[in-house]
Amino acid sequence: MAFRPQRLKFGVFMAPFHRTEENPTLALERDLELAELLDRLGYDEFWFGEHHSAGWEIIASPELMIAAAGQRTRTIKLGTGVSSLPYHHPLILADRMVQLDHMTRGRAMFGVGPGALSSDAYQLGIDPLTQRQRMDESLGAIIRLFRGEVVDMQTDWFTLKDARLQLAPYTAPYMDVAVASSFSPAGPVTAGKYGAGILSVSSSQPGGLVNLHRTWDWAEQAAAEHGQTVDRSNWRLLLPFYLADSKKEAMDEIRKLRDWHYEGYFQGTLGTPANPMGNTVEDAAARGEVIVGTPDDAIEAIENLFELSGGFGTFLGLAHEWAPTEKLQRSYELMARYVMPRFQGQFAPKQGNRDWVAENRNTIFAPAQAAIGKAFVDAKIEFPPEVIEQMNRGRT
Repeated sequence: MAFRPQRLKFGVFMAPFHRTEENPTLALERDLELAELLDRLGYDEFWFGEHHSAGWEIIASPELMIAAAGQRTRTIKLGTGVSSLPYHHPLILADRMVQLDHMTRGRAMFGVGPGALSSDAYQLGIDPLTQRQRMDESLGAIIRLFRGEVVDMQTDWFTLKDARLQLAPYTAPYMDVAVASSFSPAGPVTAGKYGAGILSVSSSQPGGLVNLHRTWDWAEQAAAEHGQTVDRSNWRLLLPFYLADSKKEAMDEIRKLRDWHYEGYFQGTLGTPANPMGNTVEDAAARGEVIVGTPDDAIEAIENLFELSGGFGTFLGLAHEWAPTEKLQRSYELMARYVMPRFQGQFAPKQGNRDWVAENRNTIFAPAQAAIGKAFVDAKIEFPPEVIEQMNRGRT
């Protein structure tokens, strides 16, 4: 039986994906405005990406975005989604994250990965074959620093000498840490080694959903080997979604821009091969790689994710701009109004209470009707016929 948290968390993973021909200043402002909106709607998490090339994913520093968003929001947690560890010295990155932990009053989260874009590593002169090893080395050092340890460490790419943080974390013992996972075992194994959470960022890619069970198996095996434990409540699954009042409406509203986005960025820029099983939004939705439709469709899709994965703690929507801003905002609102309560314990009590009153209304409201009648008798006023008719209708 799949693990189900008492309260499933919801959030958004912002890569971001912005068209190259548009104003980047306004695009970054929209990203921050989206964080504000989701904070008001009651979402739990918002993750900002880090990329340095290809012209689409234009956030270079998730830490800067967290600092800005932290000033505009109240309760939503804000994460690096993810910090590419091979690109940074671990002491500097750990120091900045602890500062953000203080500035956000404990709302900062630390997502890490080896670096997603090969073009970033190429510009930095980093051999792709070393990136996952470097991620592991860096994360090990950073967690020790978070714990308040003095670290001496020598690798082929960084040195730590009597290294220590000058601030203790705001969050005890330290902020949430999650490791990005795609198709290889590197992410889950690193997460298990350090007892960290997992960010499954490739669920929407072909084959990503069927890989979920293996992902958790790898993490548990690595945790057992290193004397750690991993908790499914710290596993985050990522899928794009777009909701409207009908499935046809949702499909019609996003078809052109969604398909153009995949052809223009993933295939046209990154060279990702076209899926032989079809790459349209209808094809992706049929495979479960994207949720397009009504809130009921989203509920069904999330239930399916529980079965495919064995259980997880947070559902993250992959941010996109497949429709005008106001329609995207409506999609996020529909998720918050009608989907999130189903998985957070807020729907059943309301519906159960409504059903109980409806089933027992004749017994419950009979004394009140009698009291109204007595009030007329006590006042020696004749009962108006329309009141009698209304009360009789209420008994049926």
